[in-house]
Amino acid sequence: MNATVPRTPGVVYLVGAGPGDPGLITVKGLACVRKADVVIADYLADERLVAKAPAHAERIHVPWRPGRQEEINDLLVRHSEAGKTVVRLKGGDPFVFGRGGEEGLHLQRRGIPFEVVPGITAAVAVPAYAGIPVTHREITSTMTVVTGHETPDKDRSDLDWDAFAKRIGTLIFYMGARNLSVIVERLIDHGRSKDTPVALIQWGTTPEQRTLVGTLDDIVSKARSASFSPPVLIIVGEVVALRPQLDWFESKPLFGVRVLVTRARGQAGELSESLVRMGAEPVEAPLIRIEPPDDWSSVDVALADLPNFDHVVFTSGNAVESFFSRLVEKGQDARALGGVRISAVGRATADALRRRGIEADYQPDVFRAEKLVETLIEDCDIRDARILFPAADIAGPAVVDGLTAAGASVKRVTVYRTAMEEVLQDGIASMLEDRKIHVAVFASSSAVKAFAQAVGPDRLPRFTGGVRVACIGPATAATAEEADLTVDIMPDQATVSALVDAIVRDRLTAGEQHT
Repeated sequence: MNATVPRTPGVVYLVGAGPGDPGLITVKGLACVRKADVVIADYLADERLVAKAPAHAERIHVPWRPGRQEEINDLLVRHSEAGKTVVRLKGGDPFVFGRGGEEGLHLQRRGIPFEVVPGITAAVAVPAYAGIPVTHREITSTMTVVTGHETPDKDRSDLDWDAFAKRIGTLIFYMGARNLSVIVERLIDHGRSKDTPVALIQWGTTPEQRTLVGTLDDIVSKARSASFSPPVLIIVGEVVALRPQLDWFESKPLFGVRVLVTRARGQAGELSESLVRMGAEPVEAPLIRIEPPDDWSSVDVALADLPNFDHVVFTSGNAVESFFSRLVEKGQDARALGGVRISAVGRATADALRRRGIEADYQPDVFRAEKLVETLIEDCDIRDARILFPAADIAGPAVVDGLTAAGASVKRVTVYRTAMEEVLQDGIASMLEDRKIHVAVFASSSAVKAFAQAVGPDRLPRFTGGVRVACIGPATAATAEEADLTVDIMPDQATVSALVDAIVRDRLTAGEQHT
């Protein structure tokens, strides 16, 4: 009879997720999430970080409630003893009011291997996002992080209020919103001046961030009037006075704007980065996937016959990338296009060609396939010309019909397929339903169709009510209108930079209308 070999427990990583902005997780912390078998996440840990876990990973959300710590401890042990890699994803830093010490001690007592991955704590990051440095060499060199959650009816406080009031520079209170009046009263009673500046920061480092500034004398009444509720960080000290000069986050033109980016995975980077620079929070929802064609045979025939074509027409960067990838696979390179004229629709398409060492011979000022057809007809004799059109499986008929009508012989080949996601990710669907998305951006007609299909006609009005719809160009806008979406934003040029500029202008105009 064979004895059962005990399973080696998996490692538990106590990972700090940072204070809210998912970009503030550390490189090591994100690497842990990406290799996890189980992620056990606090409610303050951004869902987009949880989504970075592998597809097979189990995701467990544990909103805090009294008595739940034992349940969380048991989850850590049970999954680790099953041999799994466990990530305990905690808001801020695990060891700063995060109960990470309690969890680590529990694991140690059970013989479970664990590692701590520190996170950026709210005490430093949240004031920074509000334009408040917690120290400044001309104001104070000390800071103290304090729990604001001490029970107000205790016979004796464990906190040294006399030191807080008289000897310490900046005070940072965690979880103190409900005890604000007690905190203020004790500081004043122990000698802190009523004129001391105070800042309350709610949902720091996120698009919902709100900052309220006052003094110990008036902050309680201001907070009551402004309906400030947890999570709130309280900053007490002269450094708060620097906020008007250092407010870099809330002053950005798209601060507080959450933008749904529907581009294919791997293509959203430029748009998302541009939005972040303007202060927006991009929410990436890759509703389309770029996949190879089911059959390459017609493409391969065309590639073998390239020298006999007069023109090659590209209408998307995806077409360029797929075409040249296949060209290389077949043992050729850009020299195969020697003597062939190249046309491109759109700056992104021309840039994709440029990366391959090719400058487009024809590129219309208006980024539409119909305009390219007009340009070719006007600028060169295409009667009897042989034209190759590598395109997506869902590319419209404008190029083929227009050039054929002008007397050209057009061979269209499918170099990539556009596959659509059938449903929205749960988190994104919830954000739309809860009106947490402010702008939805569509950079192609296929993205519009995928969104409409994923949402469904019954839910479309509910999901898009109050959402500003931005389309990169007229063709995309026309598709959006056919799907019963009202197009609010469209740039003069069909480029990512112009699209972001148009969203900024729309936001500024809306702000002026409300002032």
